[in-house]
Amino acid sequence: MEQGLRLRARERCSTTAMLMRACALALREVPRANGAYRDGRFELYSRVNVGVAVPVSGAYVIPTVFDADAKALTSLTAELEELAEGARGGALPAPAFSGATFTLYDLGSDEVMSAGAITNPPQAAALAAGAIREAPLVREGAVVAGHVMTVTLACDHRILYGQEAARFLAAVKEKLEWGSL
Repeated sequence: MEQGLRLRARERCSTTAMLMRACALALREVPRANGAYRDGRFELYSRVNVGVAVPVSGAYVIPTVFDADAKALTSLTAELEELAEGARGGALPAPAFSGATFTLYDLGSDEVMSAGAITNPPQAAALAAGAIREAPLVREGAVVAGHVMTVTLACDHRILYGQEAARFLAAVKEKLEWGSL
């Protein structure tokens, strides 16, 4: 996580943008996580469109970042800020809330440590992320100061389960830990 945090500072990007980029790249690596269950069968999406939960008046709305896998961290940060501002102001058009192939809930800014995600049908999965917090870590046999984040993946088990869900989480973890975004 330390390298990811250094990247965040260097790129001046938001944690939500880092999470979105990590998820978007992992969705490319594990295509079933970027799928849907419809009419008794599954389909894989060709685009990676990530919905992001934005709190508004005691509820959440989920606008979509289209082609999130093709956007740089700085672009994602700017787009996420615009979407959040538009959502809170009620200024986003209806199409901004459609087309998501995956959903991200970043609850870290509210200092939530962990949370359950809610899968939005027909999507295969959704990820909830808690706050980044300091914690003791063991590296090369020594206890050192570090940072951790709890993430929770919810899956529609008709599409994504077991080993593929674990591969998706491992890909997200690798990207966040090593800053390979």
